[in-house]
Amino acid sequence: MSYHGVRELLRAGEARSWALAELSRPGLTAVRHPLGFVCLPLERDGGEGVCLHLWSDSLTPAESTTSQIHCHSWDLVSHVLYGQVRNVHAVVTDAGADATHRVFEVVSGADGDRISPTRRTVRHATGLVEVFGPGDTYTLAADRFHSSVVPEGGEAATIALGRGRAGSRDLSLGPLGGGLHHVSRQPLDAGETALAVRLIAAHLT
Repeated sequence: MSYHGVRELLRAGEARSWALAELSRPGLTAVRHPLGFVCLPLERDGGEGVCLHLWSDSLTPAESTTSQIHCHSWDLVSHVLYGQVRNVHAVVTDAGADATHRVFEVVSGADGDRISPTRRTVRHATGLVEVFGPGDTYTLAADRFHSSVVPEGGEAATIALGRGRAGSRDLSLGPLGGGLHHVSRQPLDAGETALAVRLIAAHLT
């Protein structure tokens, strides 16, 4: 189903039944995302995409080479299927000698992410913290630094919809001395993908 079709399902209150049906899709393969969740890609059409995101201690997370604070090149619509998700806005300010992080550009491709240091060095502070629970839908515009946080030991799943915005970049805060590197996306094997599907389905039935 297209990005627009899923948006309509969210408005109609049919997110749970749609997500449950999608979990039975043949050939579904989950991927470990460096931001700490497991991603189940469902749709991609040009600059629009739909995924299921799962946070669970039952699945080994990917290791991050930067940090959880990032901004998207696309506008996000996120619908919480179950659990609690905190959208923690970051106030990022340019800094020189007292900088704590460097801004990295992330360019994703079929073989993973090319992560390049930029000349920009910054400090950051916690801004608005939004807390969302089951059935909540929230939005986040491109170019807004934030992190998505699930309480320690908690589990959560969301429907994530993205629409690219021209001129925006995917960015992440990382170590000041970090260099150019490449990170491969790690697909889950068949057993782990099946476990991810069971974990989500158990909360939706």
